[in-house]
Amino acid sequence: MSASSDRPPVKRAEAAPLTRGSAVRLVSGGLVIYLALIAVGLTITHPLQSSALVRRDLAISRWFAAHRTPTLDTLTHIGTLLAETYTVIALCLVLFFVFRRWLGRWRESIALAVAILGELFIFLLVTNTVHRQRPPVPRLDPAPPTSSFPSGHTAAAVALYGCLAVIVLRQMVHRRLAVVIAVLCCCVPPIVALSRVYRGMHYTTDVLFGALGGGLWLLLTVLVVVPPATFGRGARRRPAVTGTSGTAVTPSTTLPTR
Repeated sequence: MSASSDRPPVKRAEAAPLTRGSAVRLVSGGLVIYLALIAVGLTITHPLQSSALVRRDLAISRWFAAHRTPTLDTLTHIGTLLAETYTVIALCLVLFFVFRRWLGRWRESIALAVAILGELFIFLLVTNTVHRQRPPVPRLDPAPPTSSFPSGHTAAAVALYGCLAVIVLRQMVHRRLAVVIAVLCCCVPPIVALSRVYRGMHYTTDVLFGALGGGLWLLLTVLVVVPPATFGRGARRRPAVTGTSGTAVTPSTTLPTR
């Protein structure tokens, strides 16, 4: 008999059902993130408008614009596509049903949807409040009708690929493969952020606070929608115990519900 067929079934612990309180925590947390981001954005665009921070932002954008090459133009175009609106929508739709089929429940699929939709809603509110102009350098992409602060591409990359990394790390039985997938996912947001600055679409502070906002919302989503009690790792096979009749008895390896 193969080792895979000997492996005992794994029971994943379920968290408490999502309630109205869960929605209240998400909305309250999202409001705090929104207020924090607009406080930073309005500070950058008003009191610090002529500060060393803003001058440094501009210098970095101009440095990247002066060091563009055809190869880097192509690579950063690909980097931007990783978090393009259509890419994010397509991946979300695919992963939504993949998680449902794989795990046999909707909790992780709901977490993914909340992570993306919440990030988008916060981004739209912030960008329509701050109204920061994009860097005064030649832009390699069409400029959407939103302000430069914060970077929506970077925030979406953190929310989407970060959520995928969390779910894979906590659910996939093959640990090495899970780590590889998670590492690849964690590489995407920095690539997207660097690409957006290189292509003249955002200042450095735009992508930094875009990543921070997306990360905070992802953390809130994980804590509220898929807390630790929801996750279950693949159980390790326990050694057989010999019973009184001489037959091997395998202890139960189901995970207790917390």
